[in-house]
Amino acid sequence: MRSDGQGDLFAAVDWQSALEQVRDQGQLRDLDVAVARFLHQQAPDTDPVVLVIAALTSAQLAAGHLCLDLEEPELAQRLWPAGIPESLVPLLPPDPQQWHAPLRASELVGEGSGQPLVLDGSRLYLQRNWTQEVKVADLLLARLRHETSAPPGDTLAKLFVDGDDEVDWQQVACALATRARLTVITGGPGTGKTTTVVRLLGLLQSLALEQGRTLRIRLAAPTGKAATRLTQSIGDQVARLPLPQTVRSAIPTEVSTLHRLLGTRPDSRRFRHHRHNPLHADLVVVDEASMIDMEMMASLLDALDANTRLVLLGDKDQLASVEAGAVLGDLCRDADRGGYDETTVDFIQQNCGADLTAWRGDGGPLAQQTAMLRRNWRFRDSPGIGALARAVNQGDNRSVTSVFRQHTDQLQRLDLRRDPHYLHRFLIDGTASHPGLKALLLEAANTPDRDELDSWAARLLLRLTERQLLSGLRGGPFGVTELNQQLTRQLHRQGLADEHEWYPGRPVMLTHNDYQLGLMNGDVGLTLAHPDGLRVAFPLPDGRIKWVLPSRLGGVETVYAMTVHKSQGSEFRHTLLILPDRPHPLLTRELIYTAVTRARETFTLLECGPGTVLNQAVARRTWRASGLWQRLNRTERQVITDDDDSCR
Repeated sequence: MRSDGQGDLFAAVDWQSALEQVRDQGQLRDLDVAVARFLHQQAPDTDPVVLVIAALTSAQLAAGHLCLDLEEPELAQRLWPAGIPESLVPLLPPDPQQWHAPLRASELVGEGSGQPLVLDGSRLYLQRNWTQEVKVADLLLARLRHETSAPPGDTLAKLFVDGDDEVDWQQVACALATRARLTVITGGPGTGKTTTVVRLLGLLQSLALEQGRTLRIRLAAPTGKAATRLTQSIGDQVARLPLPQTVRSAIPTEVSTLHRLLGTRPDSRRFRHHRHNPLHADLVVVDEASMIDMEMMASLLDALDANTRLVLLGDKDQLASVEAGAVLGDLCRDADRGGYDETTVDFIQQNCGADLTAWRGDGGPLAQQTAMLRRNWRFRDSPGIGALARAVNQGDNRSVTSVFRQHTDQLQRLDLRRDPHYLHRFLIDGTASHPGLKALLLEAANTPDRDELDSWAARLLLRLTERQLLSGLRGGPFGVTELNQQLTRQLHRQGLADEHEWYPGRPVMLTHNDYQLGLMNGDVGLTLAHPDGLRVAFPLPDGRIKWVLPSRLGGVETVYAMTVHKSQGSEFRHTLLILPDRPHPLLTRELIYTAVTRARETFTLLECGPGTVLNQAVARRTWRASGLWQRLNRTERQVITDDDDSCR
């Protein structure tokens, strides 16, 4: 109970009804209220303040936070932008700093394993999330301590023969990967992450073959779409490596999803591979690591043998994972400044001939194994997109406006209030240089000969990557659900689509993993006329087409428009981003940056309101409450024992 004499007053308030009112206002989930009820069942005398705070901590997971940081300066504003709900006023002290005392006095709260809530410094966790975070930190640090003895040798020089006066960060990344069980490589689109991976695979496989062994290599990505893209990219580049055929033939080109790599079990959060049944791999490379949440990272690390190398690649500035955590962002928080110690600087000088003095610092073990690719190759032909991405990433609204004005050949900024019908005309009717949806749907209804089905489907699927409409929102008048319904209705009025049934030309995205079909959440297919009736064509990582009956697909959604989150791992020739008529908390700098960098050649911003919507989004950074960075950069940590199975 409360120790300030107000226990009777606070206990008299029905905390459960108060939480239900907040839930009915959309500020809590049923799950969050259930957490508080469960804790009350475990300890009926618990101070209602603790139960309310527990519900709030549970609710943070839906926003991507791993914990509730009581010393976050803007915590109250983040929890209640419009002010604390009236029903909670009698229950909860208004200043989160006052929450420490009742939490510390509660038998439900501990400082480590055992209690359902963990108060670690100023951060309050549900036990499961605390366990995962601590274990991830411990396993990552263990890998950083495990150094290898194989120097890069002459192979590194063969792979990087076109040196200049600048630091070749791709070469630096490859060199760093030879000396530890963990390497983190980050960089924006077009900085050569895939090229680096291919050369890294060639380097490590060459070193292994020189020692008379062959590395067992596994490649993975969080989504099927990202896996398909990486498979295609790697396959094109391996053949061009300046290495013997024996090395090239020992480099795999097939990329699987993380779920498939770890071995998903039906109706279970657990995987077939874990510490007692580790993956049979000497090297695991994971692309698009910014999409990995804390739970998945815990499962991945748990499934790796202590001697397995792990290489994580991704863009630290992209949107964080949909689920709780921002693992890559935490790992790369200081990547811009380097922070390399004298040993690392000397190592790179000796093996790459590069001077990292400008990036010397006092970084910890993780900094010594992190490389940031800083030179952009893709945007040499699309400098406007590159300049816009940089301006957004720096939060510089003045530069954002200037870049739009300077690069009108690649960047467009259109006010849909002046022409509300522009979007439908543009997407459906198309332009002289690119046919619209109308042409796609008409062609999708014309069945070719059977021997041409796969090539026909591949060509039409490629058309889907030419132009893509994105939104940062799912619901509301400017969210993807409404946009897809509007476009479907318009196509229906033109006799091209059925509002309620499957029809040729309907693009769909899976909303869940289907292991029987071998298709993953995020995979995009196109409905096509087939000699045997309507089928949905999905591109497979190896380039083949998988034809599926529509009735076999249990969870799909139409994707004339898709969310920016779902677009990660993809790129489109022309990307369009629609902004709502007013600011929204989900619109952040990272979301705008991710949308811009999906474009290869052209980016169009569609505004349904004033320019302040974009300005506020660029100024708002994504922040997720987590203690991972602190755990990786401090010496005294609480260690989870190998007997604790709560992470798997």
